Amino acid sequence: MNIGTLQMTPVKLLGQIGDAGSKVVDETKTAKSFGQFLTDALKETNALQKNSEQMDMALAAGKVDDISKVVVASEKAQIALNLTMSLRNKAVDAYQEIMRMQV
Repeated sequence: MNIGTLQMTPVKLLGQIGDAGSKVVDETKTAKSFGQFLTDALKETNALQKNSEQMDMALAAGKVDDISKVVVASEKAQIALNLTMSLRNKAVDAYQEIMRMQV
């Protein structure tokens, strides 16, 4: 059994699965900025909301055979929206705390 060396950055461990001689994937080229990550998360939340609305409309029109799919889509959208609102509230709280700090 080959035991690899211990590294201080756990992020690089994701690219080092396999033997010790394998090449490490450069995470800096594929890493997203915080703004891009936030934008992607908001787009995903919006897509879940739109999917839920479409499923609701299809249910009202009688085009859906399985009601559980509509309920699952609605719950996914609700959970994503609750998470988004919680993150927004935490960000606003952090901003207000920073603004209260004395320099």
